[in-house]
Amino acid sequence: MADAHNDEPAWPQRPWVLAAIGAAAGLSIHFILGENSFGHTTSALDIAFAALIGSLAILVAFTLERARWTWSLTFSGVAAVVIALIFYWNGAPDDWRTAENWRALSGLLAVAIAAPLFQTARDAGARRFAYVEVHGHAWTNVVMWFASWVFVGIVFLLAFLLAALFSLIKIKLLSDALNEQWFIMTLIGASLAAAVGVFRERDRIVRLLLNVVVAVLGVLAPVLAAGLILFLLSLPFTGLSALWEATRSTTPILLSCVVGALILANAVIGRSDDEESRFPPLRWGALGLAIAMLPLAIIAAISTGSRIAQYGFTPERLWAVVFVTVALAYGAAYLIAVLRRRTAWAPAARRLNLGLGFGLCGLALFLALPITSFNAISTRDQVARLESGQVSPEKFDWAALRFQFGDPGKAAAERLAKSGNAAIRLAAANSLKASDRWDMEARQREARAVDSLDQRLKIVPAGAILPDALRRKLVDWEVCDASGACVVMFDAAKNEAITVRRNCDPESIRAETVPGDGAKSIARVSQMSENCDPKVVKLTLIGAEWTTDRLGLDAEARKVWANAVSAAIEKGDVEVRTVQRRQIFIGGKPAGEVFE
Repeated sequence: MADAHNDEPAWPQRPWVLAAIGAAAGLSIHFILGENSFGHTTSALDIAFAALIGSLAILVAFTLERARWTWSLTFSGVAAVVIALIFYWNGAPDDWRTAENWRALSGLLAVAIAAPLFQTARDAGARRFAYVEVHGHAWTNVVMWFASWVFVGIVFLLAFLLAALFSLIKIKLLSDALNEQWFIMTLIGASLAAAVGVFRERDRIVRLLLNVVVAVLGVLAPVLAAGLILFLLSLPFTGLSALWEATRSTTPILLSCVVGALILANAVIGRSDDEESRFPPLRWGALGLAIAMLPLAIIAAISTGSRIAQYGFTPERLWAVVFVTVALAYGAAYLIAVLRRRTAWAPAARRLNLGLGFGLCGLALFLALPITSFNAISTRDQVARLESGQVSPEKFDWAALRFQFGDPGKAAAERLAKSGNAAIRLAAANSLKASDRWDMEARQREARAVDSLDQRLKIVPAGAILPDALRRKLVDWEVCDASGACVVMFDAAKNEAITVRRNCDPESIRAETVPGDGAKSIARVSQMSENCDPKVVKLTLIGAEWTTDRLGLDAEARKVWANAVSAAIEKGDVEVRTVQRRQIFIGGKPAGEVFE
């Protein structure tokens, strides 16, 4: 593969200059973010400044040349400012959700695509974008990025080795420094930038690495092509429904296949006719990949569309629509190239790659800017489904609205808390009380568990009314969770309740019984019953809170459990008998410790 740098003269000072820039950037980021880099207390402005410095240093490292160096600095500065603004618009890390994460990645993708386009124009001294040069810069940048991080890893391994060596003679300066974040950030910045400088000064190494990567990827093209073609040929016999039944990740899997097909096909066709592989299996493999991309993208579109039709818009599904649209564009372009040129489709595909690259760069930049809010679109759609009755307040995902849809979702929850519909108003008000998504999901699970409690609860004495606070406490995992039937003996006069429930499925006990002599079988049942004893919990009202105290069972009780307790609990045959002590009886037999 030819050099992508137009034979720039050697610049031996480049690695040292870039190392100094990288070290300064790493140290600056440390001082901006503090000891807990990218921690939850970091402000949006701090993140923006850190992104500005980091992206500026990286872009300078990849694009700076002595020829037209002002161009490189201008491009790096403008791109770094754009990235910093995107991070600032996203807000503090605490406020980041799916939409913000993908918006940041879109901004980074736009810059990553723009960099080789700029490098080509800089080398030409004009706005000319020869595909050979754009392709060369793009692949070289990718190889240098990953190779530079390998170099960073080697630097740290060497640093830890030297630290251990000097520690042997009681010199701990380096080992102490490696425990300091400022030193780690400085070392990362310096080694990463220096590695880029070293690789850029040694084009032969980069070309060798690039040739190896392209050769390896090219060999994989027929393998993936055969797999994808067989998959597509199998669909008429299996039907698309098998895709939805197998996994909920159908769209990501299909899109990953499209991306893999695109990369491997381009590894085979190269950046010019001279670099295109002439080996028939590779050529036919690339052709198969070009044909398979569009059908895979169409199936992904059907999958995404069916999910949206069933459950409405969410930020994740809207981003999925974007990814599917890009996959459809590439799939259609490659199929058109094949249909027009047949086996000589590669030159047409290369021309289309350049146009698609410009389009993808513009789309990524547009999506990164706060012009279109996927949070707002999702909020309007989900609220409309709720208010129209398409989804009930009980099944509505209040946690997503309140905590995943950003400010529009929170504003909608506040508005719905004043709704004329009592069920919506109550559910929205409860969502506003939650501190975070996990708290909200826990509240929803508790509400569903309380609603289903009557289906598995047996109350003694029959007809007793349990207080609401006690019912909420009963759904705790340690009391009467959703694992099966539960008996509660409620004494309103003493403000206490005692619960008994199964701790495992008795069928598993019988299934695990070892056949053979009686002694061996009994030993197996006894061992299992120790892990499957019923849970007995005493609840006492103290103030406004029901406190729990689990009561253990003795060996005799576990033996009773292994033989008869399951049926007894199902029938509600559980009682408290007053003798000279208070104790649990199951199936008419004493079980458990004395609790009074």
